[in-house]
Amino acid sequence: MATYVVGDIQGCLEPLQALLETVNFNQHNDLLISAGDLINRGPESLATLRFCMGLGNSFNMVLGNHDLHLLAIAEGIREPHKKDTIQEILDAPDRELLLSWLRQYPLMLRYKGFSIVHAGIPHIWTMEQAQALANEVSNAIRSPQRKIYFEHMYGNSPEVWHNSLTGPERLRVITNYLTRMRFCSHRGELELKTKDKSDMDEPFKPWFEHSRNEKNTGIIFGHWAALKGVPCGPDLFAMDTGYVWGGTLRMINLDTQQVYEQPQLH
Repeated sequence: MATYVVGDIQGCLEPLQALLETVNFNQHNDLLISAGDLINRGPESLATLRFCMGLGNSFNMVLGNHDLHLLAIAEGIREPHKKDTIQEILDAPDRELLLSWLRQYPLMLRYKGFSIVHAGIPHIWTMEQAQALANEVSNAIRSPQRKIYFEHMYGNSPEVWHNSLTGPERLRVITNYLTRMRFCSHRGELELKTKDKSDMDEPFKPWFEHSRNEKNTGIIFGHWAALKGVPCGPDLFAMDTGYVWGGTLRMINLDTQQVYEQPQLH
């Protein structure tokens, strides 16, 4: 059995299928894990959801910001953006089945010694703490009262974590760390507007450049296409190589750490 983690698919189903063919993915024996942003921006968001759901127990994922955006829109919180490519999901006859399937997935997975998350894990949290906080958000998303969570999900504040935070603000900042973070300060303050490292000044640095107390903890993440998959440090694996923006689609074999990349098909 082989386990693969793939970066941001964003509704680009054909390159995903090409990658799976490259590694001779066997649905009966292998496992595919998505690092989030399964849908949106690409041309086949609905087909991608249906394909991954069809993999059954051979598929797992963490939710990304685009996945959460779809779930919020489905709750009637706001309208799709002009660049969104998710209307076909909202109009689909199997819409409720797909959305219910998507809501079951967490914001963080720990698997074979790796922590898998969409954006990153701030250095101010231990892995155990990050998992517990991610579970708080997952419980809210799966709750019958989930609309309350989505009503308060959008926004950039609070900028920094405090243990004393409660209610919607607590869940919002947890969500922002795990699904939107790129830069933060030494004390964990988030800067959520900038994407290019060359545009950022002190005290903010890429989240993975801050020293962690826990060593030898592998983190696999997506979200940051502007990194172009460049090495970020030992045991750090940047999986978003921006296929939807003209880059490649990246996948890693967790057992061998061999990386596969699918160039543009068209």
